[in-house]
Amino acid sequence: MKKRYSAWLLPILGIAVMIVFLFPLYWMIVTSLKPEGEIFQTPVTWYPHTIDIKSYTEQLSGSSYNIWNGFKNSAIIALGSLVIATVLAIPASYGLGRYKFPGSHIFLLLFLVTQMLPASLILTPLFILFKHLGLIGPTYWSTILANATMGIPFSVVTLRTYFAGLPKELEESAKIDGCGTIRTFFRIMLPIAMPGVVVVMVFSFLFAWGDLIYGMTFISKESMRPITAGIYTFLGFQSTSWNNTMAFGTVSIIPVVLIFIFVQKYIVSGLTNGAVKG
Repeated sequence: MKKRYSAWLLPILGIAVMIVFLFPLYWMIVTSLKPEGEIFQTPVTWYPHTIDIKSYTEQLSGSSYNIWNGFKNSAIIALGSLVIATVLAIPASYGLGRYKFPGSHIFLLLFLVTQMLPASLILTPLFILFKHLGLIGPTYWSTILANATMGIPFSVVTLRTYFAGLPKELEESAKIDGCGTIRTFFRIMLPIAMPGVVVVMVFSFLFAWGDLIYGMTFISKESMRPITAGIYTFLGFQSTSWNNTMAFGTVSIIPVVLIFIFVQKYIVSGLTNGAVKG
């Protein structure tokens, strides 16, 4: 009896959860296609009775905001943060996962704690640090480094489970064949953990792509700020152009959607393998 109920109950629950999570995305797209008058119409329309694509043509033409320049800025920041977070996290996670040393659990706990800290809490210390380093102003470096601090803890915790779950026989066989520690890492361990590396690369990119607070705070030149800062173009003092705002949001998430479409099998494989090994 329980198996019969679970056969249809679990799929229904899964569909319900999917609807809850996807409804904001659906509402954003629907609102972007409505004329301004229909958005505030009573009763609420659940789909656009009159499709208006003017808000999208304005986004792509750059008449109100240069969205292509915003894409470029966000790509520079996200890719820079991805490279720094991945390069630093891989050896750190390998050391925590494969070697036992005094205080290793404390290091892991510190990584977990820093991942839990909100960006607003570390914003002021980072601003003071970057100001003394001369990184506040028309430069991407402060924002890239700040976003890397978000990606590194997640990357270390995720990759550690991969390296900790790899059998010791692999290293022992490599040593017998004459491989040193560094060569064993690059030739054997890192390729096996590649699904996990792809996962942390994707999430490091997403952390930086969705950033707003660091880009607005550390970059003084408006034309160098990420695409997320462009949302303020449509937020007026007395009124807000909601269809343009929603169209801007829809267009700005296209790179994120494309990334998940092309690397979804690596993400699913990486997360499930890491969960089993951890």
